[in-house]
Amino acid sequence: MSNWAARIEFSRFHFFKLLENDTAVRRIYSSRHGVSLGTGQGGQTRVAQPSNCNSPKLALGLRSTKLIEELLSLSLSPMQLSIDLHCHSRFSADGVAEPEALIKEARAKGLHGFAITDHNTCACVDYFMQHGFMNKEGLPVDGLLIIPGQEITTAEGHLLALGITLPDLKGIPALEAVALIHQSGGLAIPPHPYDFFRAGIREPVLETLNIDALEVFNAATTLKRYNKHAFNYAQGRGLPMTAASDAHDHVALGTAYSILEADEFSVRGVLNAIRKGPALRQRYLTPANALKKTWNNVFRLRRKRQPKPAPEKVA
Repeated sequence: MSNWAARIEFSRFHFFKLLENDTAVRRIYSSRHGVSLGTGQGGQTRVAQPSNCNSPKLALGLRSTKLIEELLSLSLSPMQLSIDLHCHSRFSADGVAEPEALIKEARAKGLHGFAITDHNTCACVDYFMQHGFMNKEGLPVDGLLIIPGQEITTAEGHLLALGITLPDLKGIPALEAVALIHQSGGLAIPPHPYDFFRAGIREPVLETLNIDALEVFNAATTLKRYNKHAFNYAQGRGLPMTAASDAHDHVALGTAYSILEADEFSVRGVLNAIRKGPALRQRYLTPANALKKTWNNVFRLRRKRQPKPAPEKVA
């Protein structure tokens, strides 16, 4: 699919969402373009052809060339995308979210996409690719864009690599990780840098890194003031800022997210929009979700401390 086609898909998908869910929009569109909007099988919006219209049938039940004109005009303007730039699946040691559950949750919450950033692995990216939820072109699938990534445990703390896939680099110096991310065409974004209960990259090291943005709002932060410290640092340094859920369970996805003005509905378009500086949707995890995340972390540490069984002797 070309970028133009992706833009049309974005416009058409969200235009029909409006037609389906907003009675006022249906009424205004009907009166403006002389078409009758009803509900077809499965609750989908149906566009009926007016008696004086000789336009050919178009995809998704379109009967009006004026509707196509509106879609084209929408596709020419920057797109506002709601993207959660930091979340985990069951492929993370402390994650419990099934990949399909993340997709379902993203759609239910009206997100345009999310970045899958499991700890030290891109196994979920491979899973999404194999099951047709992502493509190598970096374009949306059925109106939802999944951005490849990884949360690298560097020697100095966690570092998000967005827009690329990488092998397990656990323990790599942060300076080398940033250079490798840039060589691969991705963005380097440190998450939760001031959360002293989690492995963030601290300020003395941040000063040495050529990072692309800073996660200044993490919905799962231990203390709210840690987000404020991150915001102040990014502001002082003139860095683009991001917000994310850091979801480890699907229900937490989209609690916080970044609002991007993108020229393309694609991975490339999202990366470019991050460089410009997103708007931030800031909400914290509910106490129940926060407790669940803490429990998952404790369970992960307990598993790590358990001795591995000795290999069986071969007779």
